[in-house]
Amino acid sequence: MVKIMYQGYFFLLFLAMSFVIQVAHGGGEGSLTPEECGDACDFRCSDTQYRKACLTYCNLCCQKCLCVPSGTYGHKEECPCYNNWKTKRGGPKCP
Repeated sequence: MVKIMYQGYFFLLFLAMSFVIQVAHGGGEGSLTPEECGDACDFRCSDTQYRKACLTYCNLCCQKCLCVPSGTYGHKEECPCYNNWKTKRGGPKCP
């Protein structure tokens, strides 16, 4: 009986932690409003030497997808639309 209680406790703890992590990273696709794109892209492009191009394409992608991945690089799996939008040559459109 005690073992079952501990398993239930850890399961609830796991669910709570998953929720906190999801909220901390801002969710996924559609989690931003168009007005929030500027600030999200400012942070996304803060660590690149090609800031102007990064901001242009990040804002374009954010306006379409209403999502910007967390961090300054990678994490595109958080935003499928952002991740899957490609250039004519098949490269990534969104930074």
